[in-house]
Amino acid sequence: MQALKYLNKYFIKYKWLLGAGAFFVIVSVIFKLFPALLIRNSFDTIAEVIENYKTGAVQNELVRWELIKYGLFIIASAVLQGIFMYFMRQTIVVMSRHIEYDLKNVVFEQYQRLTQRFFKQNNTGDLMNRISEDVGKVRMYVGPAIMYALNTGFTIILVISIMISVSPKLTLLTLAPLPLLAFLVYKVANLINVKSLAVQQQLSTLSTFAQESFSGMRVIKSYHRLHWFNAKFKAEAIEYRSVNEELFRVNATFQPIMILMVGISTLITIFVGGQLYFAGEVSAGNITEFIYYVNLLTWPIASIGWVTSLVQSAAASMERLNEFLSEEPDFKSGDYRPSSFQGTVTFKNVSFTYPNSGIKALNNVSFTLQAGHSLGILGKTGSGKSTVTALMVRQYDPTEGQILIDGVDVKDWHLPTLKKYLGWVPQEAFLFSDTIARNIAFGLDEFNQNQVEQAAMAAGVHDNIIDFPKQYETTVGERGVTLSGGQKQRVSIARALAKSPKLMVFDDCLSAVDTETEELILGNIKEATASISSMIVAHRVSSVKHCEQIICLENGQIIEKGTHEELEIAGGHYSELISLQLDQ
Repeated sequence: MQALKYLNKYFIKYKWLLGAGAFFVIVSVIFKLFPALLIRNSFDTIAEVIENYKTGAVQNELVRWELIKYGLFIIASAVLQGIFMYFMRQTIVVMSRHIEYDLKNVVFEQYQRLTQRFFKQNNTGDLMNRISEDVGKVRMYVGPAIMYALNTGFTIILVISIMISVSPKLTLLTLAPLPLLAFLVYKVANLINVKSLAVQQQLSTLSTFAQESFSGMRVIKSYHRLHWFNAKFKAEAIEYRSVNEELFRVNATFQPIMILMVGISTLITIFVGGQLYFAGEVSAGNITEFIYYVNLLTWPIASIGWVTSLVQSAAASMERLNEFLSEEPDFKSGDYRPSSFQGTVTFKNVSFTYPNSGIKALNNVSFTLQAGHSLGILGKTGSGKSTVTALMVRQYDPTEGQILIDGVDVKDWHLPTLKKYLGWVPQEAFLFSDTIARNIAFGLDEFNQNQVEQAAMAAGVHDNIIDFPKQYETTVGERGVTLSGGQKQRVSIARALAKSPKLMVFDDCLSAVDTETEELILGNIKEATASISSMIVAHRVSSVKHCEQIICLENGQIIEKGTHEELEIAGGHYSELISLQLDQ
């Protein structure tokens, strides 16, 4: 229950719904008890009629109407009980849906708060499972579990109180099996918690495998690995079934044991009640009343196991959510919000080691991108090029050194303000399952078709788009799967250009286009970014040769720096790349 304390603030938030629900529970339980009193009176009346029959003083008409009256009262009690049970569900279950809504929003906001490290350490299936399955398990606790727990609690309290007032001796013997039931619940509760946690963890594993299989279906089919993936999925599904069966076996022991105990209680009621009746301590109506009470307690007692299972499952899920919600981002937004933006970027002795792998990607890197100028960063795979852009857009903070934007440490910048001035084209083009127009307009506050088309022209993708049957209204599918690699990259470039940023960062975003298309796009980019700062990261000389300054990286260090002409005649790494790439 410790993990579930997090939910107390929601109970306080929706205290009126919870309070009203508790009231309706009490009223419905009261109307549920009325038939027992009416049945007792009915049987006492019948017993009186039998006694009077022996003496010859029978009033058949009076007895008939008395029994009809009791029958009508029982029907009325059932109707009123049903009405208040409806109100009970309309308050407590509705409260649970409100809490589910709030909790899902909290989880989603936490996803947005956390930084790149967290998402590299956790797989997508597990993250999806937390916001769906885990939150769903918690909802079952704040809704049905609480509703049935209140119903059970009030029913047991009121029923046992009435039973004691009738016959303490008969009550004690009738309810003798209940302590054993409580002991079993106590012993099995922890086991249910352990099994529930195992079920949730295996479901995350299964969801992750399925998600990765769907995303990589083209690769799976091209390598003809369908049978292997089918077998692997089947193995994971069997494991999920196995841990579920273990949980169900534990749950399955509850109801038979509880029904057995209720049956024993009924036998005790009949046997002991009969003896007390002949001794003149209880009436015939009291015996039937007690049998009704014992059966009335059947579902409340049986629901103890079910509610316990719900609570333990919710506790296991809430432990996973609490662990996730306690995660803090690696860095926080600063407060610096300038009224204008120049675009000067300075790296001062920057070193960076990736927290997940421990790989040192940059080592004492220093350079300056002047406002309104262009900078090209060239290097082989693994030289640290993309790390520079990741630090600039603040996916990570440097391990050592400083990154200054307009003379202010990037850590002091208000992140939403910085991102407003920044246009970033990542190495891996990601498109949403939406229309091309909406993907390009993603960074705009308001949709503007003219801006979208101008950006598409600058990115060299406009001609491709208008060839599609629906043109800009073409839906690209998940991750842009319906477009080619080059088209996805150019749509991604158009998305960055559409927002008219003050600082552009291109992270090797032309790798999937041919040289002719690259020249066209670079010419358009040069024109579009003529008055703003731009940084182009690439592994091809042709992508950076037009930049006013070029630096070459190798093993996370700057090995050359200068203009295209200076580096070409220097006879170093850059000129070697020219001979390898441009002279072929």
